[in-house]
Amino acid sequence: MRKNIFFLIFGTIVLIGFLLRVVYLDRYPPAVSWDEVSHGYNAYSILKTGADEWGKSFPIFNFRAYGDYPLPLNLYITIPSITLFGLNEFSIRLPHAILGVLTVIATYFLGMGVSKRKSLSLLAAFLVAIEPWTFFTSRIVLQQNLSVFLLTAAMAAFFNRQKNRYLLPVSFVFLFLTLFSYHSTRIFSPLILAAAIVVYRGEFWGAFKKGGYKSFLTISAVAAFFVLTGLIILDPGARARAQWLFVINQGAVNKIVEDRQNSTLPPTLSRLIYNRPVYFVSRFSQNYFGYLSPRFLFLSGGTQYQYSLPSRGLSYLINLPFFYLGILILLKKALKGSKDNLFLLAWLALAPVPGSITSEVYAVTRASVMLPLPQLLSALGAFFVFDYLNKKFKDRFKIAMTAFYLLAIYLFAENYLTDYFTDYTIKYSSSWQYGYKQVVEYAKDNYAKYDRIIVSKKYGEPHEFFLFFWPWDPAKYKNDPNLIRFEQSGWFWVDRFDKFYFVNDWDIPKEGETFVLESKGKVDCDSRCLLVTSPGNYPRGWKRLKTINFLNGSPTFEFYSNM
Repeated sequence: MRKNIFFLIFGTIVLIGFLLRVVYLDRYPPAVSWDEVSHGYNAYSILKTGADEWGKSFPIFNFRAYGDYPLPLNLYITIPSITLFGLNEFSIRLPHAILGVLTVIATYFLGMGVSKRKSLSLLAAFLVAIEPWTFFTSRIVLQQNLSVFLLTAAMAAFFNRQKNRYLLPVSFVFLFLTLFSYHSTRIFSPLILAAAIVVYRGEFWGAFKKGGYKSFLTISAVAAFFVLTGLIILDPGARARAQWLFVINQGAVNKIVEDRQNSTLPPTLSRLIYNRPVYFVSRFSQNYFGYLSPRFLFLSGGTQYQYSLPSRGLSYLINLPFFYLGILILLKKALKGSKDNLFLLAWLALAPVPGSITSEVYAVTRASVMLPLPQLLSALGAFFVFDYLNKKFKDRFKIAMTAFYLLAIYLFAENYLTDYFTDYTIKYSSSWQYGYKQVVEYAKDNYAKYDRIIVSKKYGEPHEFFLFFWPWDPAKYKNDPNLIRFEQSGWFWVDRFDKFYFVNDWDIPKEGETFVLESKGKVDCDSRCLLVTSPGNYPRGWKRLKTINFLNGSPTFEFYSNM
């Protein structure tokens, strides 16, 4: 392939990836989720005060957020964008769109390291640019976007390590950074590093035998990696999140007890069948093979509508046979002694582990350590078929086959993108807690009219949306004498700051003007009060002022006044 043709194609792929991720970034998806505003406001707080919203200076392992303890590296990459564009939807999503584009580029170099073929590598990069899994997630604030880029870059550097002696340590640095990017890579990265040591043990042993400071640095770096992983696992924040997500949680224990009680088997046999190890193996196996199934990858996708379109696969259906053919190609070459192909198989085999040990089924984000393998293996399988047909028919159908494949990809992409930018946005704006921006704008415009502003918690953590969209001064918030925060069941709640009060939807009275906070405090509306509530849920005699609708026309918030 001539250089000018290559750069034209490569530049076009990168441009497509960029435009798909950046155009109308603040409007699609239709609103920012509570996780997005939490990341955004905590980054803003660090920018303004040097500490997150809970007062922790420059967090390293985790930051508290709502009690789910996300990883902090995403905060730091968001700060430059907020500095340039202010605190808004576009500024917090932009770094993740850019990470998506960088992943496209890194995938090309990964493909070159694996296949040594420019055309195959370009196809893999093109699929990363346009396929649903990588497109959808890189338009929102997700920890996985950083971990996917870092992991792809680490693998790209590793598979190209023969070209430059610095690429191996660069690969290690990228892999090291994944420990601070997402919980899934905290599980996966030590596993893939151990797999690399096993698969390439001859190469590592040869470097070790040479002695000198390089061997010492290598051993020290690897040891430090695993020690740090252990320290992270022991960190209270990491363990607090695990207790909610792990397969063997309280719900699972209750299910085991119930199954034993309902069993007609002898007690001893019942205990052998219904217990934690058996339950874990059963659920892990179901989850594990589910993540590699056509249903998850090509037919129905994930179960959370904030990470994928309902009943839509994460990859285009035309690539289904090519993906599984790509796996067979890896297996065949690995059996013939190819270490690179064996390592890719190890990557694929280990990728479902982080998602499989959690209670959620078909979790798109927790399976993200698989990326960009589906696209790379699809390209590998497609080129195997093209090469076979070209050889059999002596290139007579080369142009026609290429045109047919690209046309099919175009039709799948057009159909998916049309759905994403139209029907999905309208039908599922409720999945994005749509309406909070309008709530904050109305409250801000009418702030001086009211002594108290009471907001329902029905749609989740309203205080964070007020902090984000106002935006509220972080120093003023942390030092607010009216601030009420408390921990309950491993989650951190905010019931009040300034003149804002946040109440459970079921605690909004039907009669009278006394509201009870979850922290057991009371709010007496004996003066001017504004109530932001779910439709039809308000005290008798209050006056309705305004209604905010989801994009499908159904009401989401209503405003009432006692004046």
